Amino acid sequence: MRTENQIKSKINEMTLQRRSLETRLAPLPEDDPGRPALASQLARLDDMIIILEWVLNEPVGKYHA
Repeated sequence: MRTENQIKSKINEMTLQRRSLETRLAPLPEDDPGRPALASQLARLDDMIIILEWVLNEPVGKYHA
């Protein structure tokens, strides 16, 4: 199991990667052949960041009482 600091560190690392991808994606024209691959990587990074944030702020309680 990872510690809270390790998870926060990974979130920060992924956030930097996301910024880098956004910077690379911004100047590309809509019809650029590399655009879909970068957009896909960006979407995956966003999903991973959301999951890690959920782990840090795990919901409390029961869904089925």
